[in-house]
Amino acid sequence: MKLLDLKQFNLPDTPGVYYFKKKKEILYVGKATSLKDRVKSYFSKDLFLTRGPKIVKMLEEVDLVDFKETDSVLEALILEANEIKRLQPAANSRDKDDKSYNYVVVTKEDFPRIVLVRGRELLKIENLKLKIAKQFGPFPHAGELREALKIVRRIFSFRDVKCKMGKPCFNAQIGLCPGPCGGWISKEDYKKIIKNFVLFFEGKKGMLIKSLENEMKLLAKQQKFEEAERVKRQLFSLDHIQDIALIKRDIESQQNKDGGAFRIEAYDIAHISGTNVVGVMTVVEDGEVNKSQYRKFKIKTDNPPSHTRATPKAPTRREATVWQGNDDVGNLKHVLSRRLDHPEWRLPDLIVIDGGIGQLNAARAVIEERNLNIKTVAVVKDQRHKAKEILGFKGPTLSTDSQGRTLDRAILLANSEAHRFAINYHRLLRSKGFRI
Repeated sequence: MKLLDLKQFNLPDTPGVYYFKKKKEILYVGKATSLKDRVKSYFSKDLFLTRGPKIVKMLEEVDLVDFKETDSVLEALILEANEIKRLQPAANSRDKDDKSYNYVVVTKEDFPRIVLVRGRELLKIENLKLKIAKQFGPFPHAGELREALKIVRRIFSFRDVKCKMGKPCFNAQIGLCPGPCGGWISKEDYKKIIKNFVLFFEGKKGMLIKSLENEMKLLAKQQKFEEAERVKRQLFSLDHIQDIALIKRDIESQQNKDGGAFRIEAYDIAHISGTNVVGVMTVVEDGEVNKSQYRKFKIKTDNPPSHTRATPKAPTRREATVWQGNDDVGNLKHVLSRRLDHPEWRLPDLIVIDGGIGQLNAARAVIEERNLNIKTVAVVKDQRHKAKEILGFKGPTLSTDSQGRTLDRAILLANSEAHRFAINYHRLLRSKGFRI
């Protein structure tokens, strides 16, 4: 499909969810602040670099674009998650089975709590002595989901994981929890709140509004005017959802995908004699660290400490076994491969590796296997672990980014951040007696 072909679909400049189709088959589902602008962005010249080969290949097959408008970006976010779960599009595979994504859980209790949980923790939620009554997701971006829950909570206040029964919690005192912890609300009334929350996250806004209108009329008829006024405010909030924070996040995310800031990703491996091996990724954009983009990678090895040596369990996809604990080159290739398995993460303009020519060649091999064109350099250290050379650039001076700044300072910043982050993560696991 070409950019000119989009005109026939009359995409509106409103929030909603879009569908890329091949005849009747849905290949991909996404959300947008502006359907028109978002879909148009898929036809930029640097699409391969900004969104990756999987998206490019998918677009070659697309012959139809469909969409559903929503009243807000918040509702688009919820509809996207529900549609991905329902339709299971091939190009959204990251949202179907990746355990690092996020879910909203409604617990099974007399006074249910609303909890944000990562996919890998869904099976472990019993550790909090909680059982799952309902779950929604997956949601790819934790930051967006937290903002969404803040917005919904101002409409339907709810109990969270920090709310303990016995005395009013802090959120109850500021109006974000209805106060079952302090005995301020009955089970029946609290269940109505949870029912409304569930209807909203199921995308049944019409049914929710009708239910609230009936409740308001009944309360007014019973002369419970204060309660009727509360429901009226909820209806008004649903019709005028204040999701400016979500809109801002969505625009910033799109700007990053479209190549706004010059992005450097740095990688490092940390371990002791091949045990408790971890890898990390740090990000520097236009010379500034972006800690929200940092990532950690656990690596299974075949040489655990002698006092914990045991028959290894079958590894999960996210913790694929690398039977080479002391092999920094092999572990680097493993971490970089896992990172590049995320087409939804914006590709970097430059990759920085800690090490020498062996690590540099290994990283370039992984990148070339995926037919990507990403510049890669390696920072060589001296005996005091101070940077003495940067391999990978030709000539006496380093290249410059799109804004004319030299990259050497940004490269060294990214590299030092990766080293610091890896060491701290490794020490944290060791201090907990954690065995990978």
